[in-house]
Amino acid sequence: TSQWPLLLKNFDKLNVMTAHYTPLPSGANPLKREISDYVRSGFINLDKPSNPSSHEVVAWIRRILRVEKTGHSGTLDPKVTGCLIVCIERATRLVKSQQSAGKEYVGIVRLHNAIESEAQLARAIETLTGALFQRPPLIAAVKRQLRVRTIYESKLVEYDPERRLGIFWVSCEAGTYIRTLCVHLGLLLGVGGQMQELRRVRSGILGEKDNMVTMHDVLDAQWQYDNNKDDSYLRRVILPLEKLLTSHKRLVMKDSAVNAICYGAKIMLPGVLRYEDGIELNQEIVVITTKGEAICLAIALMTTAVISTCDHGIVAKIKRVIMERDTYPRKWGLGPKASQKKMMIQKGLLDKHGKPNESTPDSWKKEYVDYRWVTGWKEAAAVPRAVSELERAPKRKRESESDSEEAVTPPSPATPPPEELSKKEKKKKKKEKKAKEAAESRGEQIEVTSETTSTKKKKKKKQKEVEESSE
Repeated sequence: TSQWPLLLKNFDKLNVMTAHYTPLPSGANPLKREISDYVRSGFINLDKPSNPSSHEVVAWIRRILRVEKTGHSGTLDPKVTGCLIVCIERATRLVKSQQSAGKEYVGIVRLHNAIESEAQLARAIETLTGALFQRPPLIAAVKRQLRVRTIYESKLVEYDPERRLGIFWVSCEAGTYIRTLCVHLGLLLGVGGQMQELRRVRSGILGEKDNMVTMHDVLDAQWQYDNNKDDSYLRRVILPLEKLLTSHKRLVMKDSAVNAICYGAKIMLPGVLRYEDGIELNQEIVVITTKGEAICLAIALMTTAVISTCDHGIVAKIKRVIMERDTYPRKWGLGPKASQKKMMIQKGLLDKHGKPNESTPDSWKKEYVDYRWVTGWKEAAAVPRAVSELERAPKRKRESESDSEEAVTPPSPATPPPEELSKKEKKKKKKEKKAKEAAESRGEQIEVTSETTSTKKKKKKKQKEVEESSE
């Protein structure tokens, strides 16, 4: 399986959770999708030309391929060339993660004066690594705030002392301004410097040699498909979005769990078929189908060791769903409780929403807890207790009511469910509280007024005493 494509590579080396599942005919291998789906769930590793802006280039591709949505992996200035990942339709869901991925550049710096030797420039470039303060250049269309960006590695490739031009390579964090880096380089050498030319050679996991294509290639591939119905060129130019996720750890799900995840269900252990070694807590992983399609990006809540020792629990929480809903059939609501509930709705023992009615058996009311109407686990635990308390029919004494009305009758079948009763009780309690607070506030006001009057009397007495003494 080392030759298998994309996310299925080394599939046999994944740890097996269970081998039992029912394959479904839905979905398809990413490389063998229908051409319309293939284009809509793909991306292009584009070699950006020199003068148009990134947004213009992306808009042209949208027009050429006749699609609705496109996005890119991080803006390049108009004069900058190189690697620009253009995501199409469904793949635009991965744009955010691509924009924050690391980048590599090759640039040319022009120094304003001569320097002693090439070694001096090489040393200066190597010192500009680690976390650096940067303020965006004047040309940038962003707010010019001071920010910290990390340079992972940088080195001098070549230097021409006659023309005072240096070629350098740099691997850096997303959002680093190479133009600012060149100015800092000039300041460090004490001669001044500026960026002359720049090319991005890697964006995320894709570099110049990873199927990079030009705008003309895209145009020709689309023309070939439109006129000759030959989609082989389009398939070569556009790559499936799964290629962007090959560096992530994988989690293989059963076909029956796929659509539930697309609708936002938690990724639980019973749905897992295989999992990769080295999954860490809070690591970003990719959840895939048995055919190698990406379902979603998720944050791991269990390590590989925990997954291997447990048989239930939440494995990961969804970060971004990639697959379209209903690509696979719905397979939830087929468990024992859900099946029993459906039968009872058909027989009329529950209403059409699955709530109890007049003919619902008492055993069902006692045993079944509907978690849709329960907000937290504490409330869920309190539901059965509330029912039993109602059955005891406790007595309440109220000053306004007569002795004959003191006893509360047990709930008849037509009475509302315990949840509604508890809501009414809460409302009554709130009203009583408000009345008490109002009464207390009135009392406080009376006390305050009495205090003020007493202080006034004391002041008058003092004034009289002072006047008498002066006389």
